[in-house]
Amino acid sequence: MTSNELSEPPTTALRTVARLALSGVLVLAGLSHLFWAREDFQAQVPSSIPLDPDGVVMASGGAEIMLGAGLAVLTRDRVKIGRIIAAFFIAVFPGNIAQYRNNQDAFVLNTDRRRFIRLLFPPALIAWALWSTAIPTPNS
Repeated sequence: MTSNELSEPPTTALRTVARLALSGVLVLAGLSHLFWAREDFQAQVPSSIPLDPDGVVMASGGAEIMLGAGLAVLTRDRVKIGRIIAAFFIAVFPGNIAQYRNNQDAFVLNTDRRRFIRLLFPPALIAWALWSTAIPTPNS
């Protein structure tokens, strides 16, 4: 391996802060899946998934914790991790849609309007993951 392969790709202070903040959000969300909000997250598991909703919630919580931790410490691979996190947000989005379509109350999402507004968050999270982990271009 050359020293280039081991070095961290360039970033900016703002992207680093955004990346670490997203890391904290992921770890906290993952912990909430495992402990205090398990039942609320089960409301987001689409009935079309032929798996135990609690198992799905536990697995996705564990994935979020690992992704968040990786985002914080694996700086050399942060671009790949950002893309994996974006894919994760895309993968769990059908659960948000199912919660809206099935009128499932969870968290403070107890109206159609609130559940609809929540559907706007995943695209923002995807953009956050990709921007905070990207290698800046000269114009960024």
